[in-house]
Amino acid sequence: MTHLILTDVAASISELKANPMKVVASGEGMPIAVLSRNKPAFYCVPAKAYEAMIDLIEDKELLAIARSRSDEEDIKVNLDDL
Repeated sequence: MTHLILTDVAASISELKANPMKVVASGEGMPIAVLSRNKPAFYCVPAKAYEAMIDLIEDKELLAIARSRSDEEDIKVNLDDL
C-alpha cells in the first residue's frame, strides 16, 4: 500500500530517537515526515515553519471575516458631518 508523504524529507522514528536535532536540521527549515513501519506517523515541524503556518491560518480567518463584512449593506456618510 502506498502512502502520501507531504514533505521532501523523511526519517524513521529510530533516526529521530538517535539524533533528533540532526533529523530536524536535515529538513533545512521545512517539515519532515517521521515514518513508523514505512508509514507517515507524524510531521516534525521546525518552530519558524510552524509560526508561518499559524500566521497563514490567522490571515485566512481574518480574510473570511473581512469578506463577510463587505457583504453587509453600505452606509452612506457625508464628510461634512464627520
